Amino acid sequence: MGSTAAASALPASAGSGENLVVILDYGSQYTHLITRRVRQLGVLSLCVSGTAPLAALEGLRPRAIVLSGGPHSVHAKGAPTFPEGFLDFADGAGAHVLGVCYGMQLLVQSLGGAVEPGERQEYGKMDVEVTAPSSALYGEAGTEKRQTVWMSHGDEVVRLPEGFEVVARSVQGAVAAIENREKRFYGFQYHPEVTHSPQGMETLRRFLFDVCGIRADWKMQDVLDEEIKTIQSMVGTDEHVICALSGGVDSTVAATLVHKAIGDRLHCVFVDNGLLRYKERERVMSTFESDLHLPVTCVDASEQFLSKLKGVEDPEQKRKIIGREFIAVFDDFAHKLEQKIGKRPEYLVQGTLYPDVIESCPPPGSGRTHSHTIKSHHNVGGLPKDMKLKLIEPLKLLFKDEVRKLGSILNVPDSFLKRHPFPGPGLAVRVLGDVTQGNALDTLRQVDEIFVQAIKDAGLYDKIWQAFAVFLPVQTVGVQGDQRTHSNAVVLRAITSEDGMTADWYYFGHEFLVEVVNKICNNVRGINRVCQDITSKPPATVEWE
Repeated sequence: MGSTAAASALPASAGSGENLVVILDYGSQYTHLITRRVRQLGVLSLCVSGTAPLAALEGLRPRAIVLSGGPHSVHAKGAPTFPEGFLDFADGAGAHVLGVCYGMQLLVQSLGGAVEPGERQEYGKMDVEVTAPSSALYGEAGTEKRQTVWMSHGDEVVRLPEGFEVVARSVQGAVAAIENREKRFYGFQYHPEVTHSPQGMETLRRFLFDVCGIRADWKMQDVLDEEIKTIQSMVGTDEHVICALSGGVDSTVAATLVHKAIGDRLHCVFVDNGLLRYKERERVMSTFESDLHLPVTCVDASEQFLSKLKGVEDPEQKRKIIGREFIAVFDDFAHKLEQKIGKRPEYLVQGTLYPDVIESCPPPGSGRTHSHTIKSHHNVGGLPKDMKLKLIEPLKLLFKDEVRKLGSILNVPDSFLKRHPFPGPGLAVRVLGDVTQGNALDTLRQVDEIFVQAIKDAGLYDKIWQAFAVFLPVQTVGVQGDQRTHSNAVVLRAITSEDGMTADWYYFGHEFLVEVVNKICNNVRGINRVCQDITSKPPATVEWE
């Protein structure tokens, strides 16, 4: 993907590994939640492929390693496992190892225990009972002997490795938690990281602070200070940087951070690719100039993008074309800037986030190198290999809520930080199929504006993570003005989420939906049917493409 000079987002205090938690990902849909829960407790956590070479861990030197859950059986051919030498490494490094669900079974089997298909599978909410009078994971047995947790397993542990003890069982008798204090090995058959395990956060807190002795010393101010130092050491004193501004929170915070680090050697460019929302160009440029005081050049490349997208229906292909054209625009901008200042910019800043990186990676056991690629992000998987600019991605290890906290420290206006996320490929992933078909883009812009403005007028905007409309490439029969119509359908989607990795659909009141649908059908020509998407993530993604 070209040269990557991504700032690490690792505070200096984490460099020694004393307070770092690494999660080895074995494909669970909840793996990212472990990462987030640990961070919410003030501890830096990083997610690494469960089958990554041992050298990747040796460089990080974590204090604790969590083996995530996963969809596989430890008995399945090709089931993912940790790298050769991992157990010796963990022992030598003094790291505490916690297996969760599949991770616990993998740990048990690797150490000589036995895992077999369970007589009764356990999925969903289940009560477990702490059976040990005293344990590292639960403390002294008391009033909290029984708790409700979230199970998701078909196999179960039937024989423990030497030195282990069972400290909790499900009400059905299955092993729910194990530990070997001497060897620093621990395991949960359930998922403490999900909200369906009400006491899970407290259990994780106890593991990190009481069992592992980790300190809660990871703060956004430390991230900011470390990023500025990293960028200043990365970019030479006479080198220049360009930044791709999309108008969203991520790229704006990234630009503000880099501007703080290198000042006027940052040159921002906002590209109108013809795939923006209603009056987005005018609104965003006004905000950049009046509120953020960033040096921004606007480039109208709408014809360039749309001509390349004409006739293209495959969503992955659309994303890659858009990524390629963005880089072409940036290279051209860099060339013109070189003529102006006498020096060619060496770096490109992008607001890539951690979910972008996770979703663009291929988890283990899929026959690929990592989880299935959900989609290519234009700023991760869609960049050309021959890109001339080196990347600076100061936010690539942060989640959205962490970026907003960072932006607040940088004095980015609150009204800007609260903007809903907007995908890098823009409306190209909200017009299904060919984005140049008929008047699809303008129609979608009008529908989207009515929907979002109604949400703002109702005082609901800040309660919703993301709201938008989708244009469907189908026509439906309707009746408007006593005449039969054959027009297009649109879908309204609004979700709540903490980080975009999982999401639930937002429940609107009946009156609100009636009003919005009437406004759309009465004011947007070519639309005679409005649907609402009430699918959570998973199984769906946030965007339709």
